[in-house]
Amino acid sequence: MAITLIIALVTVIMLTLSVLFFPKIKTKNFSVSSYWVICLFGALLMLIFKSITLEKIYRIFTNSSNVNPLKILVLFFSLTYLSIYLDEVGFFKILAIRAAKSANKNQCKLFIIFYFLTAFLTIFTSNDIVILTLTPFVCYFCKSEKINPLPYLVGEFAAANTWSMMLLIGNPTNIFLSSSSGIDFISYFKVMVLPTFAAGVIEFIIIYMIFYKQLKMPMHLQINKYEVKDKFGFILGVAHLIICLILMIVSSYLNFEMWIVSLCCAISLFIVMGIINLLRKHTQKELFSTIKRAPYALIPFVLSMFIIVASLNEQGISKKIAEILGSNAPTFVYGISSFTFANVMNNIPMSVLFSSLSINLNGIDYTKAIYSTIIGSNIGAFLTPIGALAGIMFTDLLNEHGVKYSFKDFIKYGIIIALPTLLVSLLTLELTLSF
Repeated sequence: MAITLIIALVTVIMLTLSVLFFPKIKTKNFSVSSYWVICLFGALLMLIFKSITLEKIYRIFTNSSNVNPLKILVLFFSLTYLSIYLDEVGFFKILAIRAAKSANKNQCKLFIIFYFLTAFLTIFTSNDIVILTLTPFVCYFCKSEKINPLPYLVGEFAAANTWSMMLLIGNPTNIFLSSSSGIDFISYFKVMVLPTFAAGVIEFIIIYMIFYKQLKMPMHLQINKYEVKDKFGFILGVAHLIICLILMIVSSYLNFEMWIVSLCCAISLFIVMGIINLLRKHTQKELFSTIKRAPYALIPFVLSMFIIVASLNEQGISKKIAEILGSNAPTFVYGISSFTFANVMNNIPMSVLFSSLSINLNGIDYTKAIYSTIIGSNIGAFLTPIGALAGIMFTDLLNEHGVKYSFKDFIKYGIIIALPTLLVSLLTLELTLSF
């Protein structure tokens, strides 16, 4: 048990240090993200020191339950492919440009429009995709307008990691925790809609008050005209996303697993669009670029963390952590502890760990623990950049575009915004599940 705990702790510490000090492992012609390499090494050590057996790992990766990590990865990547394709055909850019134009040189109005555009896109795609696509636009736009980008960047990042709670597809942690608990699309939405609205409203008010003086400054709107080059591909991509969402909503009634629905929609889009491009003698640029941009590093990262957490379960460590958390006030205990753990070990491994902790609870306490963990995994993302992969990507993008946003700045805004948002959402969840 001791060696298992030591390996897990060292892996978490090294993961944190890698995000802060060496996010990339670089050689002359090669670069790779360090976080998944560290986790893979930790998983291998668990095998070497016999904290878990290969047979046990095989059973985890081949079981037919919803907690199968391969099913969860297929679901996530299928939805990610649909979203990245939409970005490739200009879906996110055209909405962002039209939103900026509608502000009519008013920064306060622009902030409001952009915040709720981020919220809308996040609800129906995912937080990671929205951050990857909108962050460069904000940086370019603010630089050309000579205005401070921080109000928009803080608003975008917070909105993307709060409104992502509303639907099951908004965050990889939502997908994992709901799938592992047998929560379907509709049941998830019924519980999370009010906590998400409450969190979004209080968060928006706080951010608006923080940056109000800066947003009163004038700007000179200069946006180049942008038109969608492939309107048919644009429409087909949007149609596939809508069909995918509808089928996922009714999947529990049709006795289909969501990963099958999302996979079929992703495959359909690529086959249909590929054939149409061949018939029109167009290049397959968008399709190949979509495949290239997918976050493949997430695969070894998630699978490695499954092995590490499974090792903790095998050695009885997870049970001891669950005993420490107890069963009193699970909404706030699991919500606050998951929020904290996310900023120590990242929200994905935290979610894998906490799904195994909550199984010791029964009935409504179990339900409260799962949904509270979902809230903690989302809102925990904007306390520090360690909280989620979205934070790592966000800070990398800002560095690329020359925007100064230090670790200290991240925490400063995170504490002011994240803590009241977390408490309001947990209180709303408690009230929702009490009636």
